[in-house]
Amino acid sequence: MPITTEASRLGTTAYSDVAPLELRPTSSREEVDAVIRAVYRQLLGNDYLMASERLTSAESLLQNRKITVQDFVRQVAKSELYKTKFFYGNFQTRLIELNCKHLLGRAPYDESEVIFHLDLYQTKGYDADIDSYIDSPEYYANFGENIVPFYRDFVTTGIGQRTVGFSRLFQLYRGYANSDRAQISGNLSRLAGELARNTATPIVAPSSGSGNGWAYRPSAKGTAINSGFGGSEIHGSGRLFRVEVAAVSQPGYPRVRRSNQVFIVPYEDLSNRMQQVLRVGGKIASVSPL
Repeated sequence: MPITTEASRLGTTAYSDVAPLELRPTSSREEVDAVIRAVYRQLLGNDYLMASERLTSAESLLQNRKITVQDFVRQVAKSELYKTKFFYGNFQTRLIELNCKHLLGRAPYDESEVIFHLDLYQTKGYDADIDSYIDSPEYYANFGENIVPFYRDFVTTGIGQRTVGFSRLFQLYRGYANSDRAQISGNLSRLAGELARNTATPIVAPSSGSGNGWAYRPSAKGTAINSGFGGSEIHGSGRLFRVEVAAVSQPGYPRVRRSNQVFIVPYEDLSNRMQQVLRVGGKIASVSPL
C-alpha cells in the first residue's frame, strides 16, 4: 500500500499503485521484454538508452531463461554502460547513493553503509562491491531471483524498512520523468551531510510544470549572498531580512529560469523588493530576519 496519501503529488504513484514486476516460468516474450525494459529503467535511473548500448547478449540469455532477473541485473550493473553513466564521472559517495537506489530500491540508511562500500571498493574492487548489493540478504528478501528491483521505500513492505529512508529517497528521486544524470546537483553527493549528522531532511517534492512542485534548492556550498535586486546591508534602520527567491525569469528569448537567488534587503525596502520579484515571475521561498 502507498506510504502516503500524497503519492500522486509526490510523483510516486507509478511505484505505489503498481505491483512489482516478476518474471515467471509462464511469462510470454512480451512480458520478458517488459522485464528487460524495467531493469534498464531502474538501473540506469531513467537515463536514455540507445539501441547500440543495449546488452543484447545478456538480454538473449534472459529471454531463453538461461539466467535469472538477478543475473541480468548483475550484468547491467557491472557493464561498461553502467560504469560510463555513473562510475567514471561521479564521486564515490554519489555512486554508493546510486547503487543503493538502483540495486536495493532505497537511499543509504546510515554512514556505516557508505564506509563499508568505500572500504570494499578500495580493497576488493568494483565487481565485488556490486556483488555485495545483489548477493545481500536484503536483496533476496525483497526481490529474490526474478523480481525487478523497485523503489521499495515508497510503499510499506515491512521488510527491513526505516522511516528515515522515505524522506532520504526523495533526495535521490526527482520524479518519474527525471533522470539520475539530469539533476542540478550533478555528480555531487545528495546525502553525505545528513548521513554524517545522522539527521533526516524534509521531503523535497519533485519538480512540476504546474508550478506547485520543487523550484528551489540551496547551492551545494551554501547559499551565496548577492544583491541582484539592490539590497544593501547598510541602510535605513539597520533591520535586514534574508529573502530566498525561486524561479526568477530572465528577460529575452528563449525564456530562462534561474533555480534560486538570495539577497539581503533592509526593512524599509522589503515590500518594494518583494513586489519586484513577483513582477518578474519569481516566487518568494522564504523571508527571515538576520
